[in-house]
Amino acid sequence: MTKVLVSDSLASQGVDVLNQADGLEVIERPGASPDELLELIGDVEGLVIRSGTKVTADVIAKADKLKVIGRAGIGVDNVDVAAATARGIVVVNTPEGNNITTAEHALALMISLARHIPQATASLKAGKWEKKKFQGMEIFNRTLGVVGAGNIGRIVVSRARGLGMRVIVADPFLTAEAAARMDVEQVEMDELLSRADVITVHVPKTKDTTGLLNAAAFAKCKPGVLVINAARGGIIDEADLYEALDSGQVGGAGLDVFVEEPPPADHPLVGHPRVICTPHLGASTEQAQVNVSVAVAEQVRDFLLDGVVRNSINVPSISPEMMAEVGPYLELGEKLGRFQGQLVDSAIEQVEVEYAGDIAEINVAPITIAVLRGLLERSQTNVNMVNAPGLAQEMGIKLIETKVRKPVDFASSISVRTRGAEVRLIEGAIFHGSQPRIVRVDDFMLEAIPEGPTLLLHNHDQAGVVGTVGSILGEAGINISRMQLGLVPEREEAAMLVNVDSVPPESVVEQLRNVPHMITAKLLEL
Repeated sequence: MTKVLVSDSLASQGVDVLNQADGLEVIERPGASPDELLELIGDVEGLVIRSGTKVTADVIAKADKLKVIGRAGIGVDNVDVAAATARGIVVVNTPEGNNITTAEHALALMISLARHIPQATASLKAGKWEKKKFQGMEIFNRTLGVVGAGNIGRIVVSRARGLGMRVIVADPFLTAEAAARMDVEQVEMDELLSRADVITVHVPKTKDTTGLLNAAAFAKCKPGVLVINAARGGIIDEADLYEALDSGQVGGAGLDVFVEEPPPADHPLVGHPRVICTPHLGASTEQAQVNVSVAVAEQVRDFLLDGVVRNSINVPSISPEMMAEVGPYLELGEKLGRFQGQLVDSAIEQVEVEYAGDIAEINVAPITIAVLRGLLERSQTNVNMVNAPGLAQEMGIKLIETKVRKPVDFASSISVRTRGAEVRLIEGAIFHGSQPRIVRVDDFMLEAIPEGPTLLLHNHDQAGVVGTVGSILGEAGINISRMQLGLVPEREEAAMLVNVDSVPPESVVEQLRNVPHMITAKLLEL
């Protein structure tokens, strides 16, 4: 019998899926302590968790038989995915199960905020009848600004239009074609801020979206704007929001998430009279809990009994035999996509993936999916090897895959060209059988390791630029681990890929942008 450990509370319907599967023995230990987990993990091949169990590197080191970790829910912050990948353990989640529930919660916060429902309820329960005090705002014909048009944002758009709201969307990765299919007005972020009566955010938390709504953003809003965050804590700057609430620039906020969870008892936003807040309830409905429990149980069952992989965080849906052949190229493809995703600041309309040389003889479909996964990480929450193609299609991105069997500069290479408002090209190859390298950025030929925080610098080919870059980074205490240069002599231009040992602050990147003869400076996380 193949043993599956369920170490967090799972809906009974999910446990039934596992119990009814021939060949599986289910061990239920909801609320298992870290010591109990370490004791049990060495004898099981499947582990089903929610957010309570912490699957650390120490746990994975003890998991001698473990083949799959199933997370009932979206986030896998409580799983050391890198350690699991190194041990060949598949990590799966349930990215679709909470979408409707989270969208509905954001809308519930909006309506409750507009009509002062929590405050009025508390007042009435205290024996008061303060009808005039809680005069609210009608949302019909009001403008809702939706920041982020991913899976959840699209549901919010649909439901809000049904309430008679005017809906505008800001998402730099949404193409005109996808916006037309949604039948929604697409605007730039500044226009959304100036027009919206209510703003709700539905973007992943990244270095680009952290503090997205801050003092500068609030200053561009209509006085009295309502703000909703049921996405991730930190997308709204909490200190700036508090000041905007106090000044009246923001009329109210509905928050389901915080930077620190649970927030401290004396958190100023929790105590603010114009803030309504809930303890991260976006996914907390009976239906959502059943959906994710059944989904994760089916995924773990199907993998252990039939080798089927769905909604994988760390591996594609391919056989072990195929993995041995394409594994290094999967890593290279994802890094090329991630590079492109951070390189381009506007909507991508077309992605062209070209395979040249020996690689053209094998099945490259999983590699193309890996490219898409890396490309979409910046703009989409919970993108993985299964849903990346569908997400790209929803965003209106056209994919073109070509093969050239005659090698050009390398035995095998992959190039990724994106088209939209700008055209960018990244090419990579595998060195020494397993080591990914970036070998071309647009017209610049070089040889760089795509790893960790990396600066891409484009400058006029003038003496002193490299030295100035080194001095700025050195003065900031940032060590250069590698630096690769490429030249286009006929244009008298150069490019540098600089691997650094820590993420430079934005102020340092801005210094680099202001270096004489510098054309662009961009920080990438590879």
